[in-house]
Amino acid sequence: MNYGQIRKYDIANGPGIRTSIFVTGCKLNCKNCFNKEYQDPNFGQIWTQKTTNQVINYLKSDEISGLSILGGEPFESANDLINILNDIKNKINKNIWIYSGYTFEYLMKNPVYKQLLEKVDVLVDGPFIESKKDLKLKFRGSSNQRIIDVKSSLINGKAILLNGYQ
Repeated sequence: MNYGQIRKYDIANGPGIRTSIFVTGCKLNCKNCFNKEYQDPNFGQIWTQKTTNQVINYLKSDEISGLSILGGEPFESANDLINILNDIKNKINKNIWIYSGYTFEYLMKNPVYKQLLEKVDVLVDGPFIESKKDLKLKFRGSSNQRIIDVKSSLINGKAILLNGYQ
């Protein structure tokens, strides 16, 4: 798996101050994607155990609220992210947000994608749609995108919006 960047301090991609990782590789090609260069799976640097350890060290800081995973399309690197999140969750107990151009319903149909969903707390789902762009929305770019409470959604078998983000 490759990544385009790691932000130790990020306030744009979830509540509080977060550490964010941007994986590369995305086949969706949404019009006016804000990370066009991250669509190429060969862009960026190769993820290593050293990279995982760096993220864990960032997350140990008291001022960091949690981890956000963006892309590219994180679910195109699902197997790698499952292993990385296992390492992180063994050492850190902070919430994890993941962004995807796919919907919760689509992701639930794929056993590997579902396994990755089980490792996270919040999913921001759906493709960016230029005609639905809304700069007033928190933590998402277009009004079709949802902020989903993954744990509640897995229990209920349907997408449950995160409290405060309906």
